[in-house]
Amino acid sequence: MDTILEAYQLLENNQAEKAIQLLKQYESKASDDEKFTIAQMYMQIGFLQEASTILHKLLQKYPTESEILITLAEIYIEIEEDEQAMELLNQVNEGDTAYTQALIQLADLYQAQGLFEVAEQKLLKAKQLEPNEEIIDFALGELYFSIGEYKKAILYYEKVKVEEVGNISLLSRLGEANAAIGEYEKALTYYQDNDQKDPDYLYRYGIIAYQADRVDIAIKAWEKVVELDPYYHTVYQHLAQAYEDEGKLEEAFHTAQKGLQFDEFNKELFFITAMVANKLNNTKEVETYLREAIALDPDYKQAVLSLVDHYKNLDEHEKIIDLLNEIKRTGAEDSLYDWELARANNEIESFDNALKHYNEAYNGLNQDSDFLKEYGYFLTEEGRIEQAIPVLKSYLSIVPLDAETEEFLHRLKQTSEDDI
Repeated sequence: MDTILEAYQLLENNQAEKAIQLLKQYESKASDDEKFTIAQMYMQIGFLQEASTILHKLLQKYPTESEILITLAEIYIEIEEDEQAMELLNQVNEGDTAYTQALIQLADLYQAQGLFEVAEQKLLKAKQLEPNEEIIDFALGELYFSIGEYKKAILYYEKVKVEEVGNISLLSRLGEANAAIGEYEKALTYYQDNDQKDPDYLYRYGIIAYQADRVDIAIKAWEKVVELDPYYHTVYQHLAQAYEDEGKLEEAFHTAQKGLQFDEFNKELFFITAMVANKLNNTKEVETYLREAIALDPDYKQAVLSLVDHYKNLDEHEKIIDLLNEIKRTGAEDSLYDWELARANNEIESFDNALKHYNEAYNGLNQDSDFLKEYGYFLTEEGRIEQAIPVLKSYLSIVPLDAETEEFLHRLKQTSEDDI
């Protein structure tokens, strides 16, 4: 054992090569217990193949020794050979003191493979054997959290008395799980660490605060994220939105602009920047940022239709036509695009094109009352009475109390009959 202690000291002094050389020389003389210790040391420094060789030899001599089975399984897990690991763990006898540990590891492997019911069975069996073991409660909490059964997850998380397991914060998990079931106020109570300097923690805190309508808390949390890590690009969109909600439009605009420096391919951030620019009456910026959003995603409908509305406000109907024809050339299709093309063409008195697009829009909007009414009146103005009558009938089947349109349709029918 003196040789192994010497090797430990060499490892602690960052002399791994000397330690390995010493262990390899001593291997053949070592007792079985010492060989197991040497295997563990090899694992510690990443020499998994060497450790595996020793453990396999020991397993031949001690086929039911749980410590060897579990340690060898850990190597297989490390090298992502899960099937071999599971085979070894399943060999641990039920009466063995390490049986619960084997069940927990098996559950973790089954969960990783998406076999959640099997993982649950293993953990519930472990819980039955050791009802007060918190690591089992934590594992069950993690399993239920991963499959969206948040109420069950909360029940088990609340049994764990420590604040952190394997770098996972129990308070964060409880906060997220409560938020997921709509208990936002309760979720907030788990985020009370004012000295927290982890951007991920603060980002989630802000999300939950925002969901709880505590925009003030969300803003403070997200401002701290930006302060701690300016490259945390996902926060800018949320912070800009929160500023906008609070009427702090200049802060919202500058935050969104700053975010675009770190995340130039975020179409939603371009869209928010445009919407805030619109509220600030920065007409040029509205078009610029919406154009950027659409360039990233030509079928970004919210941005496309917002730019259409922007052009409408400026009476720039030709720009609407150019935009939507450009969008349609990319293969993006939407009946609303045809409707807007029909309107824009109507405004510039290009009635044939307007009719063409109204007809195309009808295929997707024949249950939209606003469209049907507008389409029916347009057809009437174009002298297409026979085509207008069934369209307006469809409209009145959806909005039967529109007396004015009903009277208009009645007159149309009379006109049609007189022509006959």
